[in-house]
Amino acid sequence: MKTFKGRPVVPGTCEATALVSHGGFNTLASFQTALQFDKPEDKTAKCGDQNNADLYGKSLLNKALCLPQTIGSTTGGLVLYCACALKKNPACMLFSQPIDSLAAAGAIIGSVWTDSPMPTVDCLGEEFLNTVKTGDKITVYED
Repeated sequence: MKTFKGRPVVPGTCEATALVSHGGFNTLASFQTALQFDKPEDKTAKCGDQNNADLYGKSLLNKALCLPQTIGSTTGGLVLYCACALKKNPACMLFSQPIDSLAAAGAIIGSVWTDSPMPTVDCLGEEFLNTVKTGDKITVYED
């Protein structure tokens, strides 16, 4: 088992199945359908960003979302907070690069204002994304 060390943005522990994106993660495009149309039968929070071939149509719910960075709209932080508030968030977010301020704000506010925290770690390095594969079991430790 390979171990990676990064910088905890939102500390916490979790175990989840990896969902890997090698491109930037557009939070608004990815969560818009799951959050805006909050259909009771859609409990999986499927990724709606058709420009992200790694994630499109796959459930984001309770996954270890592994990505280089977020991209897109300035609503990114609000979208992450709303995903946590509606309990449609990934189990954790793991960034190979430094996290941007909007994604960090959303993850932090989600952990403070909801009962659905999302441990978030950045600066895991390029080797992280080259090693982890979708479907791998990921464990995040608080330290």
